[in-house]
Amino acid sequence: MTGPLTAVTGASGAVGGRVAERLVRTGVPVRLLGRDPARLPGLPGADRAPAAPYGDGEAMRRALDGAHTLFLVSAHESPDRVREHTTAVDAAVAVGVERIVYVSFQGAAPDATFTFARDHWQTEAHLRTADVRHTFLRDNWYLAGLPAMTGADGVLRGPAGDGRVAAVAHADIADAAAAVL
Repeated sequence: MTGPLTAVTGASGAVGGRVAERLVRTGVPVRLLGRDPARLPGLPGADRAPAAPYGDGEAMRRALDGAHTLFLVSAHESPDRVREHTTAVDAAVAVGVERIVYVSFQGAAPDATFTFARDHWQTEAHLRTADVRHTFLRDNWYLAGLPAMTGADGVLRGPAGDGRVAAVAHADIADAAAAVL
């Protein structure tokens, strides 16, 4: 593998894992990041970083050292989500990462009704002020998550406003992200 190193967060997950697979297949040097290194996939030629939770700036700096590009998959919803994202961004900037591709959310805005969209907007705002090139991938609700929103009564409940939803498959997100990276 030749070329600049791309660090892929969430490499044991549905989006990051698929992106890492696609990049490795095309010969891009990849470093896999995750909270639990034991869960990282064994992709041929990929470097596996030690534990790197987003909220641990020192661990993120160690994991990102030497990377040119960071693929930053958004963290799970939590009260500390925005702080975790900004800590990861700051760690990347501190070690000289030159570009961050961030998985954001459709409709990201400071006044969005949906919590995810507000959190993503805050992360985007932080990236806009950071000294790093960046790209926002604003995907929509994950298609795989829809069944979990369906109650025993067969009614689908979620943040759909007037009842319409545009869902996207993890594989489609990974294809787009790999092309952007």
